[in-house]
Amino acid sequence: MAYDRLKTAAPPCRRPEPAPATGTGPVIGRALQILGAFTAEHPSLSLSDLARRANLPVSTVHRMLGELLAWGALERNAQGRYRVGLRLWEVGSLAPRSQGIRELALPHLHDLSALTRENVQLAVRDDSEVVFVERIGADGAVPTLTRVGGRLAITATGAGLVLLAHAPAQVQDEAMARPIERHTPYTLTDHVQLRRVLAQIRVCGYAVSDRQLSADTLSVAAPVTSADGEVAAAVSVVVRHGSTRVGPLADLVRSAGRAISRVLHTPAS
Repeated sequence: MAYDRLKTAAPPCRRPEPAPATGTGPVIGRALQILGAFTAEHPSLSLSDLARRANLPVSTVHRMLGELLAWGALERNAQGRYRVGLRLWEVGSLAPRSQGIRELALPHLHDLSALTRENVQLAVRDDSEVVFVERIGADGAVPTLTRVGGRLAITATGAGLVLLAHAPAQVQDEAMARPIERHTPYTLTDHVQLRRVLAQIRVCGYAVSDRQLSADTLSVAAPVTSADGEVAAAVSVVVRHGSTRVGPLADLVRSAGRAISRVLHTPAS
């Protein structure tokens, strides 16, 4: 089953700065704006770049960088550019929804990778976005846009479609309320058709995203359920479009999803 149709001058001349914060809220907000300026496309930024992308005055960013550097949230290289620090990665790796599932799923992801010799991924939903918490590549496999910790459109990926299909109605409605970006001629942008696809996913137990995100890839994904029966994650395989039949691949992915689910259902000893 396939779905082919399946974003220092005088004071009067100075740029006014916000009033000093009276509590921790505004300060924390500015720090998060600075950290949020870094992306996969912009992993290293100058002071002026940081200020522009965070939409903050240069003087404000400069003042806050000292504390962020001292704590280890950011690092500064020899060229004076800033990047995310290891301390922030350490804290982020403790997120239970990513770390716990990832550790339990990893042996089964490696098994799936060995069987398919393709890209294998594990993803969770964050509101109406899909976040990839693990990715295992293979020699000669088709290049993908995924990276660990990266976010992609929930309606254009196999894993995202699985997670959206089993998300609460409110989350689905919010995803449908926004225009859907067209990545390729095959990207599914019609909301009515998308709802049909989500219903079909719930029936058949897996999703197919055929050239929706990039013109040469096809992904097949299946749900991973927690002990309470909720869909906690999605496991997927990404292959080159036309390189293999969907049916046998879906059987392998669903089998991996069930295996990971059984581990999640087993109480820790």
